[in-house]
Amino acid sequence: MQKQTTNLSKISTKPPKDVDKKKIKKQTATLKTEIADLAHTLMAEKKQSILLVLQGMDSSGKDGATKKVFSMCSPHVVKAYPFKKPTDLEFAHDFLWRAHKIAPAKGEIAIWTRSHYEDILIQSVHKWIDKKTVKARMKAINDFEELLTVHNNTKVIKCYLHLSKERQLEKLQERIDIPEKNWKHNDGDWDERKHWDAYMKAYEYAINGSAIPWHIVPVDSRWYRDHIVATIVKDTLTEMNPQYPVLPKKNGK
Repeated sequence: MQKQTTNLSKISTKPPKDVDKKKIKKQTATLKTEIADLAHTLMAEKKQSILLVLQGMDSSGKDGATKKVFSMCSPHVVKAYPFKKPTDLEFAHDFLWRAHKIAPAKGEIAIWTRSHYEDILIQSVHKWIDKKTVKARMKAINDFEELLTVHNNTKVIKCYLHLSKERQLEKLQERIDIPEKNWKHNDGDWDERKHWDAYMKAYEYAINGSAIPWHIVPVDSRWYRDHIVATIVKDTLTEMNPQYPVLPKKNGK
């Protein structure tokens, strides 16, 4: 499979100028219903699964996209997992251990807000691991995703939520200025922002070194983000074509 050659600085973080916001939001509402119907069939079939990876800088809208795109789905089929700092138990294992134990079972859609890619992103930006280790981990990630795809019939969807530095500043400031968003504020997010250029290089390495292609999703406008992610998920489910199981006939009936 040909790998990507992505340069994030050359890709817009905004929706096309000729896009009709009202029309797009209406289409997204329809997509959410279609996703819910297909997801229910996927759950009943229990032969396939989806792993949706949502990666992006702080305030790129990983949780928001999850909430909006899957708002019509049953919690029995959709399971969201936020990746935070590894626990002592997770640190005691290989870096993919915590990822493998929450990989989707057949019939499930697992959504990872941040993911196993954190172990080559923040780790390399802060130089906690060397280039040789980054390269080895990238290979392990590709092997892991191939394992899920080939041996568990899992469709891996990876979305990089492409946020501008200017828009991130606005969203981080909102967490300070708007009381209802104060709970989202984290001083560490402002510290990580100082490493923006290094993160862009790390993301490009992860995207371009990936065997399974990434979708680059513009997210400066949240309504457009929701539409693109919903379209990707719906198209993937349609392609998977899950079917409700049918009881076998008995006595020739």
